[in-house]
Amino acid sequence: MNFEKIVDLHCHILPGVDDGSPDLEHSLQLAEEAVADGVTHILATPHHLDRNYTNHAQDVIRVADEFQTELDKREIKLTVFPSQEVHINGELLNRYDDLLGIDEDKRYMLLEFPHDGVPRYAENMIFNLKKMGTIPVIVHPERNHEIQNNLNMLYDFIKAGALAQVTATSYVGGFGSHVAEISHTLVEHNLVQIVASDAHTLKERKFVLSEALDQIAKDFGEKKAIQFEKNAENLINGEYVIARDYTPIQKKKKFWFF
Repeated sequence: MNFEKIVDLHCHILPGVDDGSPDLEHSLQLAEEAVADGVTHILATPHHLDRNYTNHAQDVIRVADEFQTELDKREIKLTVFPSQEVHINGELLNRYDDLLGIDEDKRYMLLEFPHDGVPRYAENMIFNLKKMGTIPVIVHPERNHEIQNNLNMLYDFIKAGALAQVTATSYVGGFGSHVAEISHTLVEHNLVQIVASDAHTLKERKFVLSEALDQIAKDFGEKKAIQFEKNAENLINGEYVIARDYTPIQKKKKFWFF
């Protein structure tokens, strides 16, 4: 498929701020790889408020502006916007003013769960964020161990008003066949609304966004892939995006033969 523009809403491209790009040179190489993959706009989303990284809003804005200057200087045709991958925690609402949204008005925000589980207060957090005017977009649910064991947990979060993002690398098998199968199931049941790169480095979690969109088009039709990319564009512009036609996942019945 050929897209006039591809918006990547989840990428660790900023230099030296988290477990993504270690330095400017690496970030520039990532940018060139993104452009080669068809990406035109990137939301730079360093980790924030997890156990390892705190990237305050104003710091991220400054680093993103500096990086855009370097891109423009080298005539790399990529537009970068500042944001964060916000890790869920009990103090989140108290730090709301230090959170960056996907869009400037913080109508949408990337929300990360711990990889090994989901906090019991997660649904209440979704409710409270929505009450403050922010719809959380749950990132890479297909790689969360607890959701993997109970996919309808994500259904409940979507029903509560959240959105969700599947990772391109997951969908094309970069994290193994099990994660790829889960990713396919989530797309099939309309439990994710966007696909993003979550690119970190040149060696691991690279840009395969166009490959993932092509595969989604093959699996579910071009209309689905186009909608995923349109959703990404609408989110970054703060426009209306809603989960549609999502359905719970029925467990496969076992048949016994005697």
